[in-house]
Amino acid sequence: MRNYKIEIPLQIFSEFGILMLNLRAILRILRRKKKDRIMELTFRDLGVSEEILLALEKQGVRTPTKVQEKAIGPLLQWKDVIAKAPTGTGKTFAFGIPMLEHVDVNEPSVQGLILAPTRELALQIGDELTGLLAYYKDIRVAVLYGGQRMEPQIRALKTKPQIIVATPGRLMDHYNRKNIRFDKIKTVILDEADRMLDMGFFDDVTAILNRIKNRVNLGLFSATISQEVMTVSWMYQRNEVEITVAAEAESKPDIDQYSITVPRLEKTLAMQRILESGVFARTIVFCNTKTMCQRLAEDLQRMGFRADCLHGDIKQSVRERTMSAFRTGKLPVLIATDVASRGIDVDDVDGVINFDVPDENEYYIHRIGRTGRAGRKGLAFTLIGSFPEKAKLDEIAKFAEFTITPMILTNTAVFAPHRRRKSPSPGGNSNAPCRIFNDFALLSLGKGFACSGPSGVSPFGGSYAGKSGQYGRPPHERGASAGNRLYAGGG
Repeated sequence: MRNYKIEIPLQIFSEFGILMLNLRAILRILRRKKKDRIMELTFRDLGVSEEILLALEKQGVRTPTKVQEKAIGPLLQWKDVIAKAPTGTGKTFAFGIPMLEHVDVNEPSVQGLILAPTRELALQIGDELTGLLAYYKDIRVAVLYGGQRMEPQIRALKTKPQIIVATPGRLMDHYNRKNIRFDKIKTVILDEADRMLDMGFFDDVTAILNRIKNRVNLGLFSATISQEVMTVSWMYQRNEVEITVAAEAESKPDIDQYSITVPRLEKTLAMQRILESGVFARTIVFCNTKTMCQRLAEDLQRMGFRADCLHGDIKQSVRERTMSAFRTGKLPVLIATDVASRGIDVDDVDGVINFDVPDENEYYIHRIGRTGRAGRKGLAFTLIGSFPEKAKLDEIAKFAEFTITPMILTNTAVFAPHRRRKSPSPGGNSNAPCRIFNDFALLSLGKGFACSGPSGVSPFGGSYAGKSGQYGRPPHERGASAGNRLYAGGG
């Protein structure tokens, strides 16, 4: 019998091997995704009642966030919790759901207490808890805060609420007047604990905790863990569950951050140019002091902007009207101090402008956390008017591990320094080290995008890369002038 020798080119074996490796990799990915789907927790898996599940479904909330996954279980088991999570990650539901689950509807007394640093935040928490009570009839929530007359709050306390949301000062006022008792309170939550203790409420908070003799568990929730928060934890928590949700992946807001260097006396003009660009439909501007907040609001109003301010010296009725106008979109520009801003919980804030560099590193984190929420893109600008402000912002960037792109404001343009500080010229190419932008929408898309002139054609030979409606209309639809240009690093 004759033996035949069949020769198969080596290339076929090589390509077949590569194909098999690719198939194996694809199968591994599919198995991993299937495993992830199986392991993904739901609110039902966390032991949440049917009434809460229906309320969550009514609000369109279907899966818990990381902090909710980690906090709801321990709190339902009456454990102490200290949780660090970024702003806007759903901390209110993380402690609010277990508190509602623990309420004994047959006991007409206060069983849960939530302390908040500001009246705006207290009102926001109260609204969110009320939303969770859509299918409960016998659980009542009362909100106590300063700046409002005592009589309406006393009437609310006479309805025998089981849960109280309060600012520390007003709560102590009611306690000293014997309008409220603490003997049946089992769960205490400190929301925005770092800010509350930093604002000088340490003595009030400890006085309140010392008077709650039958407390079973204590929850501390904050975006940062300060020394004061650790002190309260050491004094009042036992075998606490520590929870940390890193500001990354889905928990990290998608915020592009920029600094603009201007002479200190020209910050208001810089603000005017940013707002006139039409980039932001809804903006929050931060100042360090009440005086600066009020002055900037008046300056912008004289320039024709619909702007108003929010700080501690404003009457509560005025504050509520201002916040209502901002939430409904009637007020495009809100100027606030750090303290007053803690209750602002509006998902579709397009951008944040730091008129002043914040005094504390944590303040910056809380400020920019007002934008980039609910999966939206966010923008944050910080105006630098002196060397100490620049040094402070550098310290903040290092502390928070943020990338803050520096920009320089001139009479005709804004430059973002790149490897070489070279101004682009219309005869340049799309790989020039510094590119020209005609609105912030392009700037927000980051590096590597072509830029556009008013006609929609890039002066560097590329096409218009912006997306209409993300932060404002493209310049050729807005009629942007060639003098209002922004330069950002590219390449």
